[in-house]
Amino acid sequence: MSVKITQIHLSADGTDHEHITDLTWVCNQDGSTESGSRAALVAWIGNKGDAFVETPNGRVRVGIVEPVGLQPYLRTFANDEWTDALLTLPRF
Repeated sequence: MSVKITQIHLSADGTDHEHITDLTWVCNQDGSTESGSRAALVAWIGNKGDAFVETPNGRVRVGIVEPVGLQPYLRTFANDEWTDALLTLPRF
């Protein structure tokens, strides 16, 4: 199953990927809309879940960044590089 991430929520103290606390997504299988914490989505993707962001250039896969000594966070990945497509999504 794959999900399309449609919105992000940032903590009050930041504007970058590591400040995303919650996300909203649409399940491609049944069209249902759900939301959850960054930690829950990191765990789901880490367990072979597939998430993406729709951009004007097509789908961009969401991956997990695991910096040493910090909590893992989500970021989009395209053309062998980390990208900022998550940060272009609407906020909630």
